[in-house]
Amino acid sequence: METNFYSNQNSINENYKKSLQEKLGIIGSSEPIQKAVNTLFEVAPTDLAVLITGETGTGKEVFANAVHSLSERKNKSFISVNCGAIPETLLESELFGHEKGAFTSANDQRIGFFEAANKGTIFLDEIGEMPVGTQVKLLRILESGEFSRLGSSTVKKVDVRLIAATNRNLEEEVSAKNFRQDLYYRLNSVNIILPALREHLQDIPLYFEHFARKICDKNRIIYQGISDDAILLLKSLPWQGNIREFKNLVDKTITLEKGVFITVDIIKKYIPLALPEFSTTFSNTVNPNTALIPTNYSKEIMSNDALILRTLLEIKQDISGIKQALGKFGSAFRILSEEVSSIKDNVIKDDIIVNFDEHKPFNEVIPISEMEKHLISEALSNCNGNKRKAAQLLDISERTLYRKIKEYELE
Repeated sequence: METNFYSNQNSINENYKKSLQEKLGIIGSSEPIQKAVNTLFEVAPTDLAVLITGETGTGKEVFANAVHSLSERKNKSFISVNCGAIPETLLESELFGHEKGAFTSANDQRIGFFEAANKGTIFLDEIGEMPVGTQVKLLRILESGEFSRLGSSTVKKVDVRLIAATNRNLEEEVSAKNFRQDLYYRLNSVNIILPALREHLQDIPLYFEHFARKICDKNRIIYQGISDDAILLLKSLPWQGNIREFKNLVDKTITLEKGVFITVDIIKKYIPLALPEFSTTFSNTVNPNTALIPTNYSKEIMSNDALILRTLLEIKQDISGIKQALGKFGSAFRILSEEVSSIKDNVIKDDIIVNFDEHKPFNEVIPISEMEKHLISEALSNCNGNKRKAAQLLDISERTLYRKIKEYELE
């Protein structure tokens, strides 16, 4: 029986729906969130594949869990797989399993995630990272339930409900030949679109209340509320990391302030300083030695590592541009160093220390591989070893990050 996804939403009691929504951990009363929730309630009882799309940190896994919890498979397995975190060479084996001897390190037979999820639900996060070769096998299992373990010709059959998620535009990936068109159509039977936090700022008070009370209960802190001005400040921020970034700020603020009434001044203490914007365009009227100096450069807050990070993130797609920019950066920094040449060893200001002896000669272009290794190391350090956060900071996939970590022996 075909499900009507545009049926009258009044068929679900609004109070019950609100209670169920909170139980599922889905917060928000704004129109974009309610639209996603209504689609969730319609599709969950069916067996259709679901594609959840939205930026990083918008709550895709929360919705995937909710689909499973409201389905007839709720008492069976729910298996979550991050396709971007598994190396390309291992992903097929992880999903479909392998026989002993299928490849060099296959010392035993292994059951894949799809077999483990039989009769239940499998959630493939970051499906846009999946290699085209593996997409072929995924399409087969979606259409017929059939697959073969790696190294085996035996056909197996499973009954699995698939939920997929991505922060990529799969239509663009299809056009670029990075994603199979037939698989895209098969996955996109129902699409739950999750809005970026900046698209439903009216939900920020609800999110703050929810996360604040959870962290207070966990740490036995008495929650005393937040001022209207502080809420207005939170609504003015870009929230590029969306709900995940917002939750981290709330957790940190409430925990470190021990539950005191939250004011604007308190919130300001925990908002990270943004790196200044700057242009890498070289003009004939501009001294090329200073072209890479940020327009609003501040010696008090702009460290050498931060400037390098910003430079590489802005021009990382253009290899020749990187080489030129790093050379220009060295010249620019030489000018700054000459201005403080009276200090021979260290410049110490507002608790920031720059040791010029640690850097290469300014007239020498630093190898890209060395800069890349340094960038990855700094990102991992700043994210306390969390590879997913480090990959997001560097704007690369987790698979690429894992490969680079191995390449540069950072573990």
